Amino acid sequence: MKVIGFNGSPRENGNTEFLVETALNQLRKRGFETELVRLGDKKIEQCSGCYSCVEKKECSITDDFSQIFQKMIEADGIILGSPVYHASIPPKLKALLDRAGFLGRWAANDMKSEDSTYQWKGTAFSGKVVAPITVARRAGQTFAFAQLLLWATVNDTIVVGSNYWNVGVAGTGGKVDADQDTEGIGNITHMADNMAYVLNQLKK
Repeated sequence: MKVIGFNGSPRENGNTEFLVETALNQLRKRGFETELVRLGDKKIEQCSGCYSCVEKKECSITDDFSQIFQKMIEADGIILGSPVYHASIPPKLKALLDRAGFLGRWAANDMKSEDSTYQWKGTAFSGKVVAPITVARRAGQTFAFAQLLLWATVNDTIVVGSNYWNVGVAGTGGKVDADQDTEGIGNITHMADNMAYVLNQLKK
């Protein structure tokens, strides 16, 4: 089984990446194949709202999205790691999730007429196990964390948590010091254990 972890920060080897790698390392210890995807060096435009994916079942925008979307589809588990910018996730991660969620829904469903109601068949992410991770210097965690949870729950995924929220406190003065947040590391390690347990149970 494979788990893909996203570093949604523009910074490589920063606090977000450290915490995502903390989770991936724990999963590797439990025998999972893992992959870290850094969004900072990827080109991901925002959704244009063209609705071409309803018919074509693929995104009309030519950039790095399609390759990343395929990795998401092939993974059993997805870790969404994000820094907190003004109490929110950064634009590139938001663009990825908007497009992935929209395409993922229409890949599994057809649009109905205006006077019809939907009985959704699921999405391209149905049954995948998802966990959010956010990191902030001090505040704003809950809204950014909620953004990731809302994406996961509307896309028919199974969300795993920990014995506290999967958040890290780091970055005062721009420092890369998430390795000093022992409580956060413990929470995220336990989250990875929970993800491993759920994935193993689903594959029985």
